[in-house]
Amino acid sequence: MNPSSQYPTRRIEPPHHNHQSSPPRVQSIYDRPLGGNGGTRPGPAVSLSAFALLYSELVQYHQNKSSSMNDLEGNLERCGMEVGTKVLELVSFRERSYKRETRLMNILHHLSITIWRYLFGRSADSLERSMDNDDEYMIYDDRAVTSSFCNVRSVDAFVSGIIAGVLNASGFGARVTAHSVSAGGDEG
Repeated sequence: MNPSSQYPTRRIEPPHHNHQSSPPRVQSIYDRPLGGNGGTRPGPAVSLSAFALLYSELVQYHQNKSSSMNDLEGNLERCGMEVGTKVLELVSFRERSYKRETRLMNILHHLSITIWRYLFGRSADSLERSMDNDDEYMIYDDRAVTSSFCNVRSVDAFVSGIIAGVLNASGFGARVTAHSVSAGGDEG
Protein backbone atom coordinates (compact mmCIF):
# COMPACT_ATOMS: atom_id res chain seq x y z
CA MET A 1 0.00 0.00 0.00
CA ASN A 2 1.29 3.43 -0.90
CA PRO A 3 1.64 5.56 2.27
CA SER A 4 0.74 8.75 0.43
CA SER A 5 -2.64 7.36 -0.61
CA GLN A 6 -3.48 6.32 2.93
CA TYR A 7 -3.59 9.88 4.29
CA PRO A 8 -5.28 12.73 2.49
CA THR A 9 -2.90 15.55 1.76
CA ARG A 10 -3.80 19.14 1.89
CA ARG A 11 -1.68 22.07 0.92
CA ILE A 12 -1.57 24.75 3.59
CA GLU A 13 -0.96 28.21 2.26
CA PRO A 14 0.19 31.12 4.38
CA PRO A 15 -2.43 33.79 4.97
CA HIS A 16 -2.31 36.71 2.60
CA HIS A 17 -1.32 39.90 4.35
CA ASN A 18 -1.86 43.40 3.20
CA HIS A 19 1.58 44.70 2.27
CA GLN A 20 0.98 47.88 4.25
CA SER A 21 0.71 46.13 7.61
CA SER A 22 3.45 44.00 9.04
CA PRO A 23 2.74 40.64 10.69
CA PRO A 24 2.20 40.79 14.44
CA ARG A 25 5.37 40.48 16.50
CA VAL A 26 5.49 37.44 18.73
CA GLN A 27 6.53 38.30 22.29
CA SER A 28 9.33 36.29 23.78
CA ILE A 29 9.52 35.49 27.47
CA TYR A 30 12.00 38.35 27.91
CA ASP A 31 9.50 40.90 26.60
CA ARG A 32 6.69 39.91 28.95
CA PRO A 33 6.21 41.50 32.38
CA LEU A 34 7.62 39.60 35.33
CA GLY A 35 4.29 39.35 37.17
CA GLY A 36 0.93 37.81 36.47
CA ASN A 37 -1.00 40.99 35.67
CA GLY A 38 0.23 40.99 32.09
CA GLY A 39 1.06 44.67 32.25
CA THR A 40 -2.62 45.61 32.02
CA ARG A 41 -2.86 47.51 35.28
CA PRO A 42 -0.39 49.76 37.06
CA GLY A 43 1.33 48.69 40.24
CA PRO A 44 3.69 45.95 41.29
CA ALA A 45 3.77 42.79 39.21
CA VAL A 46 3.99 40.60 42.32
CA SER A 47 1.71 41.08 45.29
CA LEU A 48 3.34 42.36 48.45
CA SER A 49 2.16 39.37 50.47
CA ALA A 50 3.67 36.90 47.99
CA PHE A 51 6.96 38.80 48.01
CA ALA A 52 6.96 38.93 51.83
CA LEU A 53 6.39 35.17 52.07
CA LEU A 54 9.09 34.33 49.54
CA TYR A 55 11.60 36.73 51.06
CA SER A 56 11.01 35.58 54.64
CA GLU A 57 11.44 31.96 53.51
CA LEU A 58 14.72 32.90 51.82
CA VAL A 59 15.95 34.54 55.02
CA GLN A 60 14.82 31.58 57.17
CA TYR A 61 16.52 29.12 54.82
CA HIS A 62 19.83 30.95 55.09
CA GLN A 63 19.36 31.53 58.82
CA ASN A 64 19.00 27.77 59.38
CA LYS A 65 22.17 27.13 57.35
CA SER A 66 24.20 29.80 59.16
CA SER A 67 26.06 29.43 62.43
CA SER A 68 26.58 33.14 63.09
CA MET A 69 25.21 36.52 62.06
CA ASN A 70 28.25 37.16 59.83
CA ASP A 71 27.66 33.83 58.14
CA LEU A 72 23.99 34.75 57.54
CA GLU A 73 24.97 38.11 56.03
CA GLY A 74 27.50 36.40 53.75
CA ASN A 75 24.96 33.83 52.55
CA LEU A 76 22.32 36.49 51.87
CA GLU A 77 24.85 38.66 50.08
CA ARG A 78 25.99 35.78 47.84
CA CYS A 79 22.36 35.01 46.99
CA GLY A 80 21.76 38.69 46.21
CA MET A 81 24.83 38.83 43.97
CA GLU A 82 23.37 36.09 41.77
CA VAL A 83 20.09 37.99 41.57
CA GLY A 84 21.88 41.25 40.75
CA THR A 85 23.78 39.71 37.87
CA LYS A 86 20.59 38.26 36.37
CA VAL A 87 18.57 41.43 36.91
CA LEU A 88 21.17 43.52 35.10
CA GLU A 89 21.06 41.09 32.19
CA LEU A 90 17.26 41.17 32.07
CA VAL A 91 17.03 44.97 32.33
CA SER A 92 19.73 45.37 29.68
CA PHE A 93 17.80 43.11 27.35
CA ARG A 94 14.46 44.81 27.96
CA GLU A 95 15.82 48.34 27.73
CA ARG A 96 16.93 48.06 24.14
CA SER A 97 18.34 51.58 24.23
CA TYR A 98 20.57 50.66 27.20
CA LYS A 99 24.29 50.73 26.56
CA ARG A 100 27.00 49.38 28.84
CA GLU A 101 27.97 52.06 31.31
CA THR A 102 31.68 52.82 31.59
CA ARG A 103 31.49 55.49 34.28
CA LEU A 104 30.78 54.78 37.92
CA MET A 105 28.28 57.61 38.43
CA ASN A 106 26.30 56.54 35.35
CA ILE A 107 25.95 52.93 36.52
CA LEU A 108 25.05 54.07 40.06
CA HIS A 109 22.41 56.39 38.65
CA HIS A 110 21.06 53.57 36.43
CA LEU A 111 21.05 51.24 39.42
CA SER A 112 19.26 53.64 41.79
CA ILE A 113 16.58 54.57 39.25
CA THR A 114 15.96 51.94 36.57
CA ILE A 115 17.05 48.73 38.28
CA TRP A 116 15.54 49.80 41.62
CA ARG A 117 12.25 50.41 39.80
CA TYR A 118 12.39 46.93 38.24
CA LEU A 119 13.04 45.36 41.65
CA PHE A 120 10.92 47.42 44.03
CA GLY A 121 8.40 49.27 41.86
CA ARG A 122 9.91 52.72 42.48
CA SER A 123 13.29 54.39 42.32
CA ALA A 124 15.53 54.77 45.37
CA ASP A 125 15.04 57.89 47.50
CA SER A 126 18.52 59.29 46.85
CA LEU A 127 22.04 58.59 45.69
CA GLU A 128 24.70 60.54 47.57
CA ARG A 129 28.47 60.73 47.65
CA SER A 130 30.16 60.36 51.02
CA MET A 131 31.67 63.45 52.60
CA ASP A 132 34.49 61.39 54.15
CA ASN A 133 35.67 59.30 51.18
CA ASP A 134 35.62 60.21 47.50
CA ASP A 135 35.12 56.59 46.45
CA GLU A 136 32.14 55.91 48.74
CA TYR A 137 28.51 56.30 47.66
CA MET A 138 25.22 55.68 49.45
CA ILE A 139 21.85 54.70 48.05
CA TYR A 140 19.05 55.64 50.43
CA ASP A 141 15.71 53.88 50.56
CA ASP A 142 13.50 55.11 53.39
CA ARG A 143 10.77 52.58 52.62
CA ALA A 144 12.82 49.43 52.08
CA VAL A 145 10.37 46.62 51.53
CA THR A 146 12.96 43.94 52.33
CA SER A 147 13.57 45.02 55.92
CA SER A 148 9.93 45.64 56.80
CA PHE A 149 8.95 41.94 57.01
CA CYS A 150 11.83 40.35 58.91
CA ASN A 151 13.03 40.92 62.47
CA VAL A 152 16.63 40.00 61.64
CA ARG A 153 18.82 43.12 61.35
CA SER A 154 21.07 41.72 58.63
CA VAL A 155 18.40 41.03 56.00
CA ASP A 156 19.48 44.07 54.00
CA ALA A 157 22.65 42.16 53.12
CA PHE A 158 20.55 40.59 50.34
CA VAL A 159 19.97 44.02 48.76
CA SER A 160 23.63 44.96 49.15
CA GLY A 161 24.42 41.68 47.37
CA ILE A 162 22.10 42.67 44.51
CA ILE A 163 23.91 46.01 44.22
CA ALA A 164 27.31 44.28 44.29
CA GLY A 165 26.14 41.80 41.64
CA VAL A 166 25.02 44.61 39.32
CA LEU A 167 28.27 46.52 39.81
CA ASN A 168 30.48 43.44 39.37
CA ALA A 169 28.58 42.35 36.24
CA SER A 170 29.06 45.88 34.89
CA GLY A 171 32.81 45.67 35.40
CA PHE A 172 33.04 47.78 38.56
CA GLY A 173 34.52 45.89 41.48
CA ALA A 174 32.92 47.17 44.65
CA ARG A 175 32.62 46.43 48.32
CA VAL A 176 28.97 46.99 49.23
CA THR A 177 27.60 47.03 52.77
CA ALA A 178 24.12 47.62 54.14
CA HIS A 179 23.40 49.96 57.02
CA SER A 180 20.17 50.84 58.76
CA VAL A 181 19.75 54.45 59.75
CA SER A 182 16.95 55.51 62.06
CA ALA A 183 14.92 58.68 61.53
CA GLY A 184 17.21 60.51 63.98
CA GLY A 185 20.29 59.64 61.91
CA ASP A 186 21.71 57.01 64.28
CA GLU A 187 22.96 53.82 62.72
CA GLY A 188 21.09 50.80 63.89
